[in-house]
Amino acid sequence: MSMHMTHYMALLAENQPWNLLIFMAGPVVLAETVAITELYLLYTRRLSGKVRQINRIAGIAAGVYFAGVIFWLVPNAVLPITYGGEWRTWLDVVAVIGYLVSGLPLILLALLETNLLHRRLPEEKKLGWHAAYVAAFLVFGHLAMIAGMTDPGVLGYSDAASVPEEMSTSVQDAHSMTPPAAHAEH
Repeated sequence: MSMHMTHYMALLAENQPWNLLIFMAGPVVLAETVAITELYLLYTRRLSGKVRQINRIAGIAAGVYFAGVIFWLVPNAVLPITYGGEWRTWLDVVAVIGYLVSGLPLILLALLETNLLHRRLPEEKKLGWHAAYVAAFLVFGHLAMIAGMTDPGVLGYSDAASVPEEMSTSVQDAHSMTPPAAHAEH
């Protein structure tokens, strides 16, 4: 029995190591930096200093970064997959949409950090929203990873199995989520 990949996993597996760095490592390193420094801030309540500055910079960078990822993936991957009817079961949808939705709390976090959101709240209340946005990112991000790493074949997806091996590669390339410039390297 052959294993199939969700579009989420296909995106990360293609154009190695660049897609993995761009779509997983970059956002996760920034978000995990926020999460780790968040724990320190919640425990110590030191809302100024170096750790708070790292937390703030990482929060803004994560939101801006993920906004770019979302603005690129939606028109270049999500819409073509949707219009082409190419979703590989509901697991595939959960993985991709979960990944995109996980970026929304990071965007809200960046808006909070730049004082464009919750600007009239006291720092203690902002800290609560800050923690809630980090938690929401972690929940949706892990949901996306779990669904994304699951073989859609367990739910009956078998499209690639019915295509001869030589054609399978070209079919996968045609429906790739790799940035266009990366295809020129292949």
